[in-house]
Amino acid sequence: MTKHDAASAGCDLCRIELEHVGVTAGADTLLSDISFHIHCGQLTALVGPNGAGKTTLIQAILGQRPHTGKIRHVDADGHNFPAPRIGYVPQQLPFDREMPLTVCDLMAAALCRRPVWTGVGKAMRRDVHKALEETQAASLIDRRLGALSGGELQRVLLAMALTPMPDLLVLDEPVSGVDQNGLSLFLQTVSSLRSTHHMAILMVSHDWDLVRKYADVVVLVQQSVLRVGTPQDVFSSPEFDRVFPGVASRGWEKDASAGVQFMPQ
Repeated sequence: MTKHDAASAGCDLCRIELEHVGVTAGADTLLSDISFHIHCGQLTALVGPNGAGKTTLIQAILGQRPHTGKIRHVDADGHNFPAPRIGYVPQQLPFDREMPLTVCDLMAAALCRRPVWTGVGKAMRRDVHKALEETQAASLIDRRLGALSGGELQRVLLAMALTPMPDLLVLDEPVSGVDQNGLSLFLQTVSSLRSTHHMAILMVSHDWDLVRKYADVVVLVQQSVLRVGTPQDVFSSPEFDRVFPGVASRGWEKDASAGVQFMPQ
């Protein structure tokens, strides 16, 4: 894709390059020699066991942790891309569910950095409504935050992460505990955003079927990168079987004509 094509698709960033990234905490090595690329227009899934360093790696990418090595943001011509916009959707939002706070209040406070008790004007309400439309959540604008389901809340958080539209969207276990309907709608929305805005998406997940269905690239980490490839390649690899013993044999089976295919449990 040329730089012009990337720009017309809504993103001037081409890829994020991680080169020999390492993170330490005192005498402990949390991450070592992490190298892979995150490309625009693709969903890259970051998988690994608990304690593998996935959250630490996300913090390094977000600029919240010092690290060795390089994290470069590169345009289509190979030049450094200054100050990329990064949107982040956490696993959950801790808040008092009894607060009389509406979705509109929360979104307006995030958009204009003003206290919610100052009120929401008509222009700001239009901006909030437009942002929520991106994630099929406009109907939730006047709902109390504490009354939202898990899936509804995640779509609101996704709308916040997309305002302004980011170059890189980071999803940290974004659908953990979300019901099946909410899960499907959330991921359909993310998939549509990927193609419409050509953004890079990095998602942490332990849901193998979700990763198989939506990821273009899977990165298996355990303090360092063990394997990078398609879901088929990574899930059928000896590295994956070593980290998650028995998971591959329960979820995948060999087929001589079709290669390795996922078999739902």
